[in-house]
Amino acid sequence: MLLDRRHIIAAAASIALAPCVVAAQTAAPPATGPFRLPPLPYPTNALEPHIDALTMEIHHDRHHGAYVANLNTIAKDHPQIAATPPAQVLATLNQLPEQIRPGVRNNLGGHVNHSMFWRIMSPSGGRPSAELAAAINRDLGGMDKLQSDLNAGGLRVFGSGWTLVTVTRDGKLALETRPNQDSALMDGKRALFGNDVWEHAYYLYYQYRRADYLKAWWNVVNWNELNTRYAAAKAGTLEI
Repeated sequence: MLLDRRHIIAAAASIALAPCVVAAQTAAPPATGPFRLPPLPYPTNALEPHIDALTMEIHHDRHHGAYVANLNTIAKDHPQIAATPPAQVLATLNQLPEQIRPGVRNNLGGHVNHSMFWRIMSPSGGRPSAELAAAINRDLGGMDKLQSDLNAGGLRVFGSGWTLVTVTRDGKLALETRPNQDSALMDGKRALFGNDVWEHAYYLYYQYRRADYLKAWWNVVNWNELNTRYAAAKAGTLEI
């Protein structure tokens, strides 16, 4: 792949930063247990030039992998978090023992958010179905406004978090943001899709330019998967 100036800068940043990131994520030995890291549905370089391969590798293997390892550590003494559907666990966090609530909130939230995130991206994502396009026009003011407003939500997130489109059982769409790894499931909602605005999702390539990442990300949205998720939401079968 030809390298322009931006790729050269990103590569230098990757070399400088990646060892620190990897070391931070692998400080503890990986746990084994009932939770599993889902494989990426495409190669790590499939979303280039919009998301680079090294970012995808670190993001998936190290960051998401750490959430899974942490969950398995918690599940050793609290197996109920694996025996219960994630949506139910996150919607009833207050029923868990107090000492594990923060860990479950952060790590199970991160696990379901990322499991959704990998699915809703693709190098060739199709287009919205007629039904989903109609819902976007009705509830979110059309595709251009959806993109503008979702990006603006991502820019408003202070620090780390997510910018999301939620969907109800009757197919109504809405925009919201969530801090850290908080999930829409915590409020009994479902995310149709969303974008990760933690720095680890974009910083190796885009550095401080979150706005550029948010704009470029629309090139890898998997509309075929979103059509499936929208139908599942209306059928009441969308799990995460």
